Amino acid sequence: MDSPTTTSPTGTAAPGTNWARNHRYAAARLHRPRSIAELQELVVRTGRLRALGTRHCFNDVADSPGELVTLESLPPQAEVDTARGVVRVSAGTSYGTLAERLHTAGAALRAMASLPHISVAGAVATATHGSGDRAQNLAADVRALELVGADGELRRLERGDEEFDGSVVALGALGVVTSLELDVVPTYQVRQDVYSGLSFAAFTRNFDAVTSAAHSVSVYTTWVGEDTAQVWLKTRLNDSADAPAELFGARPAAEPLHPLPEVDVRNATEQLGVPGPWHERLPHFRFSFRPSNGEELQAEYLVGREHALTAITELRRLGPSIAPLLHMCEVRTVAADGLWLSSSYERDAVAFHFTFRQRQPEVLAALARVEDALLPLGARPHWGKLFTAGAATLAGLYPRFADARALVARHDPGGRFANAFTDRIGLTG
Repeated sequence: MDSPTTTSPTGTAAPGTNWARNHRYAAARLHRPRSIAELQELVVRTGRLRALGTRHCFNDVADSPGELVTLESLPPQAEVDTARGVVRVSAGTSYGTLAERLHTAGAALRAMASLPHISVAGAVATATHGSGDRAQNLAADVRALELVGADGELRRLERGDEEFDGSVVALGALGVVTSLELDVVPTYQVRQDVYSGLSFAAFTRNFDAVTSAAHSVSVYTTWVGEDTAQVWLKTRLNDSADAPAELFGARPAAEPLHPLPEVDVRNATEQLGVPGPWHERLPHFRFSFRPSNGEELQAEYLVGREHALTAITELRRLGPSIAPLLHMCEVRTVAADGLWLSSSYERDAVAFHFTFRQRQPEVLAALARVEDALLPLGARPHWGKLFTAGAATLAGLYPRFADARALVARHDPGGRFANAFTDRIGLTG
């Protein structure tokens, strides 16, 4: 997934581009420390530094005006304690690798994102999420984390600590996270069924029933026409062994489908109701499929559940103008949490996830129209994807934003971990 880099004699490399190739990193060098001590020394002697994960963000959130560091060369770690219901994992570990280790140990996560290749620390820091009426943000599973702060010291925060809720989703502004402890549950099996033919009329009339039809539900649409494109149901077998024979007029697909019709269906996770381990069904895409450079741009906005139907009406109105730029849009739900900069902070949310074609100027113009419609509804943009809203608007969307800004200023007064993104959104600067 990472872009090719050229290693220098000193062990640093030119960072290159992100996964989608729509952003070239401005940082001059990419460091690969092999120990926590080496990372600490790097933080102290480097003026400006940011941590770089799997490069799956579509903006400059992970860039730096100074230098970058990747944790890929640190010793991997995934220590499972099923008795306590916790796993300790190194920050650079991918969710796919972690999931395989957990399943072998008889444990599982409650939710996973669509793509299992992303790193645990990067997903947590940007409030990345899975799907389900009862599925919280991935960051809500964090029980503790360790990070190297601006002073080079290794600091540990645990759930219940005064600063914990402001430190989990922190956009890399508090330091370089080195490890996390996550809540785990006993392993479970999931079946996945895909439906087609759900009309918008039936979807909006039965919105709560549709989103609660399985452990995880995703509705795909291009916002034009009378019907949605696909509905993906992921059913936990210890909740129910069956999927509905029909879903408010939608019928099960007779063959496997991909959310993006032009992409090879073999990359999608197993369907047609075939039971399998949780980590092979909750993501939309197989971990064994290694994505190359992405031919897409992504944006996502999360609104409070009470505004979902208004948001759908607005996006249907905009449909004819944005459909030519869309591969597909996914509608899914996320449960509330208490993390200050989480897009689901203190509210159950409905997420509208746009996968656009690689036409960035046109996409940004379209996003301005989408934000005109959704931001008055309190929509919060995904931190790792494209959006146009600035500091004044964003601060009003998060009740604890001022507290988050004060927390960052307290722990990094010199702005060692600040960058253009954190300045632009008002978290630093």
